[in-house]
Amino acid sequence: MAMDVSDDLTCHELVELVSDYLEDTLPAVERARLEAHLDVCAGCREYLAQMRQTISVMGQLPTDSLDPQMSERLLQVFRQWRRGR
Repeated sequence: MAMDVSDDLTCHELVELVSDYLEDTLPAVERARLEAHLDVCAGCREYLAQMRQTISVMGQLPTDSLDPQMSERLLQVFRQWRRGR
């Protein structure tokens, strides 16, 4: 079933799509739905701002500041989460 921009996107759906949105990998229709939701939802705009800030801060950390085993474990958890969506 094709998505329509007029279909309401829930806050939960936005949370599920935010990584793809920030990575600019969402299909145009889903991106439009997400942006339409952001136009009317202050909470999700704040969530998106927090995600952007987190990414910015994390990008400033030196790569050697995390124990290699912990780094690998975090990558595994993230990969499992992405597959489980």
